[in-house]
Amino acid sequence: MNAQPWFDGFKAGDFNVNGIRLHARIGGRVDAPPLLLVHGFPQTHALWHRVAQTLSPHFRLVLPDLRGYGRSDKPRGQADHANYSKRTMAADLAMLMHSLGHERFGVAGHDRGGRVAHRLALDHADAVEKLCVIDIAPTFDMYAATDMRFASAYYHWFHLIQPHPLPEMMIGGCAKDYLHAKLGGWGAAGTAYIEPQALAEYEACFCTPQAIHGACEDYRAAAGIDLEHDQASRDAGARVACDLMVLWGERGVVHKLFDPMALWRAQCSGAVSGRLMPAGHFIPEELPAETAAALQAFFAG
Repeated sequence: MNAQPWFDGFKAGDFNVNGIRLHARIGGRVDAPPLLLVHGFPQTHALWHRVAQTLSPHFRLVLPDLRGYGRSDKPRGQADHANYSKRTMAADLAMLMHSLGHERFGVAGHDRGGRVAHRLALDHADAVEKLCVIDIAPTFDMYAATDMRFASAYYHWFHLIQPHPLPEMMIGGCAKDYLHAKLGGWGAAGTAYIEPQALAEYEACFCTPQAIHGACEDYRAAAGIDLEHDQASRDAGARVACDLMVLWGERGVVHKLFDPMALWRAQCSGAVSGRLMPAGHFIPEELPAETAAALQAFFAG
C-alpha cells in the first residue's frame, strides 16, 4: 500500500458558495492549469489521494466534497429535491472554482461526481475546458434502459429514492456495514484497494444521519428533477461542447450492461475518447497510477 503522507502539500478549507459551505482540498502547482476532481457515492474527495499526488506537479488541483457528502454541508432535502439536483451541485462547483480565480478549468468526475460534472459542462460550457467521466453512462439513458439485470446490480438506485425516512432508517441501522458493502461491490472485489486513511474518512463522514440523508437526496434528485433537466437539455439540442474522455472498468456494471462510448458520443459535440480499464467501479483507487496517467495525457494535451 502506498506510504505517501496523507495529502502532503495540500491545504484543506471551507468555502461559502451557493448558500452552503463546501469543504475542499487544494494543492499542486500554483501556476499550472486548474483541474477539478469530483468524487462520487459513498465517498469523499479522499478518493483522489494517490491520483492527486501524481498529478500535483502538473496541475492546480481542487478536490471538493459534494454537498451532502464528506465534510461539506448536508442541507435537508426540499420537497422536489431541487437543492440536490445536479444543476445545483454543478453550480456549487462553478462558484467554488470562480471564487478561487479559475474561470476555465478541466473537470474529472467519478460516479455521482461524473454526473455533476456532466451537468457542469452543459450549464457552464464557457468554464469547462475538458471533461472526463469515470465509470458512468448518462443518467437519462441508464434509467431509460432499466431492466432486471440493471435493477439487480444497481438496486441502490431504487432503494435510496424511496420517500424519507425509510431508506435513511434502514441504512442508519447498520451504516458501517452498508458502506463497506458498497465500497466492496460493483466489481471492486473487497476493500483492500482503499488506503486506511481513506477508509477511516469514509466511515467518519458517511455514518451519520445527515450524510445518509444527503446521499438519499442525491439519488432522489437523480430520479426526478435531474431527469426533467436532462429531458429539457435534450429537447433543446444541448450537448457537451468540449472534448470528453470516458474511463470505465471491465468488471463494472457499466461495461456489462451499456455501451458508454456510444452513449457519450451521442451527448457530445466535441471529440470523444476513452478506454476500458482493468478494474471494477472504483477506478481512481483501484488503479491510481493508470488513472493519473490517463488524466495527465488528456488534460495536458
